[in-house]
Amino acid sequence: MEQDWVAAEDESQEERTGAPAWVITLADLMSLLMSFFVLLLSFSEMDVLKYKQVAGSMKFAFGVQREIKVKEPPKGTSIIAQEFSPGRPRPTPWNEIRQDTIDETKQTLDFSDAPTQDTEAEVAELQDKLQHEIDEGLITIETIKDRIIIRIREKGSFPSGSAIFSQEFKPALDKIRAILKKIEGKLIVAGHTDNMPIQTTRFRSNWELSTARAVSVVHYLLATHEISPRRFVLEGYADTQPLAPNENAANRARNRRIEITVLPGEGQDGEWRSIRDFDG
Repeated sequence: MEQDWVAAEDESQEERTGAPAWVITLADLMSLLMSFFVLLLSFSEMDVLKYKQVAGSMKFAFGVQREIKVKEPPKGTSIIAQEFSPGRPRPTPWNEIRQDTIDETKQTLDFSDAPTQDTEAEVAELQDKLQHEIDEGLITIETIKDRIIIRIREKGSFPSGSAIFSQEFKPALDKIRAILKKIEGKLIVAGHTDNMPIQTTRFRSNWELSTARAVSVVHYLLATHEISPRRFVLEGYADTQPLAPNENAANRARNRRIEITVLPGEGQDGEWRSIRDFDG
């Protein structure tokens, strides 16, 4: 009898030292839940494109961008000036663009606004030939896509209210002609004025003045017969397309200008479209 009591006591101690009975039930329940979620995951589909878009948006929000290694580190040179100068920087004639994207689903990057290598070479030559006039503030050069715009300011070119350009400006036009004759494409010569009204015996309005100044430039560029007349188009805009508001003398002087726009490779067959057609 005493032996039976001892055996029962030993069994009771073993039960007390083991895991409680509810733990086994909980373990079974967790196993079932895990199996249920595994089945749900196996039946689901992941939208890879959507995931990449969300990941790209998060990287953009937190300022994390993917870096692309280049063969050579960037240097302090450009196609305009091959040497590096720590002095006052001069603006380049074209706008610098950078290629980037946060949408990693795209296969290509959009850089359609970048000028071609031929255009950059032509602008570099213009910049080199006209550097003195550019430094004097007489001429500026700009590119929009493959379109080259040479802006001749009234300062040093035309006396106020006159369409006869000064003799001192002829060397600059000679340089421009020497480069334009090597570039194929249409040449649009447009005159612009400020909003100050003009009415003289020669010009009834700024429309006539702006057009007459463009005509003077075209006549001079054609004088040596090196450029075909079929390439030229004349435009006079008066004060309808200012570069800056005509609020002060400095802005009005900036708006009085002649623009020679080069459209490389366009209109070789003599067909002409408005310059607005090339903005898109």
